[in-house]
Amino acid sequence: MARMVRKHRALILNWFKAKGQISNGVVEGLNNKAKLTMRKSYGFSSTEVLEIALLHALGKLPEPKLTHEFW
Repeated sequence: MARMVRKHRALILNWFKAKGQISNGVVEGLNNKAKLTMRKSYGFSSTEVLEIALLHALGKLPEPKLTHEFW
């Protein structure tokens, strides 16, 4: 534990210098959304398809028109 704290000392002290005005909540939210999309995309045939799914989920891009309909 002490070794890890020493290794990240400068980054830890940055939080105190900013007086707690910054938060990593936004980054954690994006990470969770990305992990959820990856879980939903289990079984996709390639990483390219996963990348497109992430772009749609995180960028809120419009869904492509389907070439067929589900009944």
